[in-house]
Amino acid sequence: MHCLLLNADASPVTILPLSTLTWQESIRYLVNEKATVLEWHDDWIVQSSNWETKVPAVLILKEYHKKRVSVRYSKMNVFIRDRFRCTYCNEEVTHKTATIDHVLPTSLGGKSTFENTVCACSTCNGKKGNDKRIKPKLIPYKPSYWELVNNRKKMAFDIRHPSWIQYLG
Repeated sequence: MHCLLLNADASPVTILPLSTLTWQESIRYLVNEKATVLEWHDDWIVQSSNWETKVPAVLILKEYHKKRVSVRYSKMNVFIRDRFRCTYCNEEVTHKTATIDHVLPTSLGGKSTFENTVCACSTCNGKKGNDKRIKPKLIPYKPSYWELVNNRKKMAFDIRHPSWIQYLG
């Protein structure tokens, strides 16, 4: 069971990745009075020898936490920037089939940065190999935080409780 964590303004604390807590973390937020429960998992109760509660499905923080707008390099952020499309053949890929391709291969001194990596299907990545002459159709770049957020919002979320839909827009 997971709990959606909302900022004090009722928006998710983060979209990159979606701010969720394990059920144990959600209980800690509740006990430490850092958040208020908006929705419960009706079918799940946890208890100790002297205490019992339902498990939160949605929590809202009591104090607003400023959003970080810096973008860190990660494979997932490259996939989101490239909208899960191979930058060589433009085929759609999934979390399982997406690969990272280094435009300048690491064996030739290429680094793992936004400016040197792209999303690729395994077929194109295999065909390219260490050939630095093969270039992607889109030039890799460092995206802005808001670009990644907008791209991420266009993708499906793993909705673990029906009440999450109203908070994810």
